[in-house]
Amino acid sequence: MKIKSSNLKQLLYAAFLSIFTMGIAQETRPNILVVLCDDLGYSDVGFNGSTDIITPELDKLASNGSIFTSAYVAHPFCGPSRSAILTGRYPHLTGTAYNLFHNSSKDDEDNMGVPLEETYMANVLQNAGYYTSAIGKWHLGSAPKFHPNKRGFDNFYGFLGGGHHYFPSEYNKTYNSQMKAGNENIRDYVFPMEHNGKPANETEYITDGFSREASKDIKIAASKKQPFFIYLAYNAPHVPLQAKAEDMAKFSNIEDKDRRTYAAMVYAVDRGVGNIVKTLKETNQLDNTLIVFLSDNGGNFDHGANNYPLKGTKGDTWEGGYRVPMFFHWPKKIKKDQRFEFPVSALDLYPTFTELAKAKLPEGKKLDGKNIINDVLKNTEPYKNDLIYSLRYREGYNDVGARLGDWKITRMGNEPWRLHNITQDIGEKKNLAGRYPERLKDMIARTQEWTKSFVKPLWVYSVKDKELWDSGRMPAYDETFEIEKLVDNPYHK
Repeated sequence: MKIKSSNLKQLLYAAFLSIFTMGIAQETRPNILVVLCDDLGYSDVGFNGSTDIITPELDKLASNGSIFTSAYVAHPFCGPSRSAILTGRYPHLTGTAYNLFHNSSKDDEDNMGVPLEETYMANVLQNAGYYTSAIGKWHLGSAPKFHPNKRGFDNFYGFLGGGHHYFPSEYNKTYNSQMKAGNENIRDYVFPMEHNGKPANETEYITDGFSREASKDIKIAASKKQPFFIYLAYNAPHVPLQAKAEDMAKFSNIEDKDRRTYAAMVYAVDRGVGNIVKTLKETNQLDNTLIVFLSDNGGNFDHGANNYPLKGTKGDTWEGGYRVPMFFHWPKKIKKDQRFEFPVSALDLYPTFTELAKAKLPEGKKLDGKNIINDVLKNTEPYKNDLIYSLRYREGYNDVGARLGDWKITRMGNEPWRLHNITQDIGEKKNLAGRYPERLKDMIARTQEWTKSFVKPLWVYSVKDKELWDSGRMPAYDETFEIEKLVDNPYHK
């Protein structure tokens, strides 16, 4: 079929206009860098009040952006929290509400991972023309079908399990000796790093290695003239507590060894972020890069962390379990010296990034968070009438927390429900359940309603957990949300 000259010119012009418009869109859309720490305490960064751990690079970014004082993740443990960030859904709705344990099977039929029908934010951004990269800790499934390269990431460098040793000279030695001995169940904490499914010969302290790889990906995206989405998931300062001697020396004033090592591990993250910022400046990308910094859950105070002034630790539904340090840095849009006091959730990242990338969600994709970018820019409350939830399955009962504006309900350790004005009582010390019983009952009822869409976990953490679920003693929602004679309970006076 012949095309007339005039029609050909029109087609060429339309194609040129389309390419030109797409190029402009890519130039105006921001790069997105998520810096996720592992078990970082609420007050273990300078911008959140640390007095003994110095984080000058993070503090600089935070002070030149917006600090979130009431940022929550969707679960107080690593795996479920990360699942929520990347799927935009509470882990209880996707069957991922327990941490994955080590599984050496590489069988493609293995179901130990986030369900494939859940579209990750990486897929959405990749389809919108972003160069996508995951670096560091994965913990979302080790079988091939759950691999980062199969879930929307062009590039992956790191490890697939839930934790790792930090010095290659040590973990490689352990791995090689166990391989020679024929051990078929080597703990994944000593596996080699991998790059896109192949072993990588890492030689640096791995926190430094991950920072290096992030800088490398920033340069790759610049050379491709693509906006980037980098999910930089440090495993620091998660155990094992291992730090470089030169970083340890900076904290010689800290007497407790665990705290000193932990501080050095946090400082290594800070140092790495400083190097990444240098790369962004060198490639003229800093002004239009949204840097989001947060932790996957609260700090573990049995291993050096400090969540002051919050109550509780990693795993709890007290504030210290799932309220985390967080900031946005984006010079092109966000003014410096901002403090955002309203509650937000890590679930909000997915819809917010989708909007900023001018991306399209797949048909039927459900999200539990909100696009908060306009609220951040205008300092308005995104969750004025909605609750932010957390629920952790224990062995035979549930810990629950839910926040609505100034108020929070908490049930921990199978003790009676508590109600706190969390803006006035951040340490959850004064129980106001007896004074405001109707408010308490309403928040409990709304939280119970939230659980009605939950699905059975795809895996559990222990043999005891399996017995409880198989016998029907879990999930025990009726017992959890029991409120009869609540106000008469002496705990609530």
